[in-house]
Formats: sequence, C-alpha cells, structure tokens
Amino acid sequence: MTEIRIVLVDDHPLYREGVKKAITSFPDLTIVGEAGNGHDGMDLIRNTHPDVAILDVNLPDENGLQVARRVGSEIPDTRIVLLTGYTDSEQPLHAFRAGAHAYCSKDIEHEQLAEIIRVVASGRWVYEGQIMDAKEKQAWLDEQMAGLKSESTSGDLFAPLTQRESEILNLVARGLTNKQIGYLLGISEQTVKNHLTSLLRKIGASDRTQAVVYALKHGWIRLPDGNETTEPSSLTTPKED
Repeated sequence: MTEIRIVLVDDHPLYREGVKKAITSFPDLTIVGEAGNGHDGMDLIRNTHPDVAILDVNLPDENGLQVARRVGSEIPDTRIVLLTGYTDSEQPLHAFRAGAHAYCSKDIEHEQLAEIIRVVASGRWVYEGQIMDAKEKQAWLDEQMAGLKSESTSGDLFAPLTQRESEILNLVARGLTNKQIGYLLGISEQTVKNHLTSLLRKIGASDRTQAVVYALKHGWIRLPDGNETTEPSSLTTPKED
C-alpha cells in the first residue's frame, strides 16, 4: 500500500482536528503537518513536500487560491485539494485556474474526501464527482471560461487578486483611507490608487465597496475578527513598490 503524505491548512482548529482524525483513520493516508493560515501553510508545504495539500479557500493572510498558485509554481509535485464552506458558480473556475486539482464542499463525507485525495495523488482532477485527466480538465476549463466570458464585460474577470491587491482590499474592508493604507504598506498613496484601479477593473466592480463585497463573497479577503489590529507606528515612511 502506497502512503499518501498530506498537509492540512484550515484556520478553524475544531474543523481541522475533525478532518485530521477522519483522514488518519485510513491506513494509506498520513497527515505530516497542519497550519492555521496561508503563510504558515506555504512554509509547511515547502518544508515537507507532501503528496497532497488540503487548503481552505478562505484563509487568513494568503487565501487558498493564492497558496495554490504558489504551490503550483514552487512545488508542482504537490497536488491541491481546495475546500470551501459556501457555494459559488465562479469559484470552481478560479480554483482550477489557480492550480487546484480538486474543489469540494467542507461538508463532504470523510470517505469521499479520502477517495478524492487518492484520485488527485494519482495525477488526476476531481470536481462534482467527475474524474478528469489533464486533457479533460483543460476542456472543462475552456468550456467554463467561454460561458462566463459571454456573460461578462470584464476581460480580467478570471484572475484572482494578487497578494498586494488582497492586502489593499483587506485594509479597505477595515475602513482605512488610501493614505493610511499607503503608510501601513510602505507605498505611496498614488500606488494604492493604481492598485485599486487595477483590481476594480479586474473584477468588474464600480467602486471600493462593491469590490469588498465581491471579494468577501469569493473568499479572497476576510473581515477582521476583533483580534486583528492595524499598527501604523510599526511601519516606515511610505515608499514606491
């Protein structure tokens, strides 16, 4: 029996513990590490090179889509299973374009999740019970993109936020002005405006509020949980990036 080594990244400890217990009940599946946010999860994947990484879409700091994209670039042998707590017609497309090999609901049965892990570890892709090889996955992507393009005027609709855009929109969601955001991130106010203009165009939003709502819906940013703080005094004089 071939052992499948797995990293689990989810910011809810109780859910993570439940998934861990379920997965380790199967003799061929082994958890080699777990993390509660995207940054730590990425470091863990770099250090352990697991066969499969299970990522929550809606993670603190870097979201699951961003981590998936980085894993695909840095550790392409690690296969990605993205879990989501909500349904959205566009999110699976974003997930597979970001490099995911499977996308499924967090309320999935344990036996189903175990089988999905085995399937992606074997080099295939899974979505809604459909098992695809590389050619079939690309055909599915092309079909989904063609359908959405016909409904949208935004040419960049399919690109998730960059890390910088995500940082800025998270701060917008916290009520900060462009000047405050620039100070916190160490960039100029004009650079903040440029990033906002780019991301508004990318997702087809008309203003900051609409952009925040759209990004929250898709799990690309998170509202503060009451324990997060923003401390301008810890940063240096703004500079261009």
